[in-house]
Amino acid sequence: MKPVFEKVPRRDWESFHCELVHGPDYGTRWHFHPEFQITLAIRSRGHRVVGDNIAPISDGDLVLVGSNLPHVWHQEENAGIVDAIIIRFDENFLGKDFMAMPELESVRRLLRRASRGLEVRGPVRKEISLRLRHLAENDGLTRVVDLLAILDSMSRAKDLKPLASAAYEPTLHATDQGRMERVCDYIHQHLTEDIDRAQLARLAHLSEGAFSRFFRSRTGKTVPEYINEVRIGRACRMIAEDQNNITDIALDCGYRNLANFNRRFREVVGSTPREYRSQMRVLGGKPG
Repeated sequence: MKPVFEKVPRRDWESFHCELVHGPDYGTRWHFHPEFQITLAIRSRGHRVVGDNIAPISDGDLVLVGSNLPHVWHQEENAGIVDAIIIRFDENFLGKDFMAMPELESVRRLLRRASRGLEVRGPVRKEISLRLRHLAENDGLTRVVDLLAILDSMSRAKDLKPLASAAYEPTLHATDQGRMERVCDYIHQHLTEDIDRAQLARLAHLSEGAFSRFFRSRTGKTVPEYINEVRIGRACRMIAEDQNNITDIALDCGYRNLANFNRRFREVVGSTPREYRSQMRVLGGKPG
């Protein structure tokens, strides 16, 4: 899908924007903005797309998105209320001279690494999540101190997973959003069904060939690759939460053939669904 430019709201009395999300979804489309973004999914069930990376969301999911990196967070239908904290900040939100200080070299390296998006894992995730909650409950200088502490903790974290592939090069334009919204909405509404590329092309008002080229240029993936990764992302969440047996999960994610599901799952995750479930049980039921 072609990302649309988003103007991040920032009030005159704040140097960066903090948004509390509480509702049926995140209220955003596939978009990009020059600001960096930290998203903490306190309570959420669905998947996120960062560049060409698609992954399931579980409670506590924490990600740093780089400047102008397209992204979107999707809440599954009937999955309950989203609770999330989203911070958006410019690299020089405290001034170029401040960010040029030698003490901030590790933070500058962190922001460069964030060009692909970074998932925060390991013990530091809990520490940063508590800081984000504290930031959201306060204002004034306390918020600034908290954000600096969060960036410092991230810059020293040992377990940061890059998300988008190194070769990902998005096409950034603020047009054609309507056609891709129609396509994206259709995919997510019919995820458990057979999705016809011809129908998607008709929604985009393009020939099948033109639509395939268009879609790949915006997402870095073919239509089947995108649909498969969204389905596998949903399956990962259901397996991690120990929902149903593997066969029922395959059917609920749009796979009519268990062997095909196992093959596609291994291609994306690197293990079979049963191996993945065993790993998640060892980790306490939470994805990486």
